[in-house]
Amino acid sequence: MKTLVAYYSYTGHTKTLARAAESDTVLAEIRDIKRPGMFKAYSAGCLAAMRGRAWAIAPMEIDWAAHDRVLLFSPIWAGHVPPTVNGFLQTLPQGKAVTVTLISDSGKSKCRAQLEAAIAARGCVMEGCEDVQA
Repeated sequence: MKTLVAYYSYTGHTKTLARAAESDTVLAEIRDIKRPGMFKAYSAGCLAAMRGRAWAIAPMEIDWAAHDRVLLFSPIWAGHVPPTVNGFLQTLPQGKAVTVTLISDSGKSKCRAQLEAAIAARGCVMEGCEDVQA
C-alpha cells in the first residue's frame, strides 16, 4: 500500500514541506473550490478555522483503496487548521491511519483534540500530530 501525502498551502510554504515528506508517496493538493483573497482568507478564514468550520474543496482524484496511510500537511490559521483542511477531513473514508504535520510561525497549535475528533468521526485513527515551526 502507498502513502498519500495530502496538503493545503495558501502561500506555497506548506507545499514545499509536503513535497519533501517521503519518496514512495502519492502527492495530493487540497484546493478551495473558490480560492479566497488574502483578506478573506485571514479574516473570515481564521474565524471559520477557530470555529472548526469546513469550506468546500475542489474534487480530488484519489484512489483511496490504494492508500492505507495519509500524511496530512496543513498550515495553522489562528491556532487551528484552515476551513479547507476541515473540508478535506470530511472526505476521509473509514479505516485510514492519519499523521498530521501542522506548520506555523510559532510552531504551536491549539487544535490537536479537534483534529483527533474530526478524524475519529470518519472512522480513522490519528497516529500522530506534530507542530513544525516554519
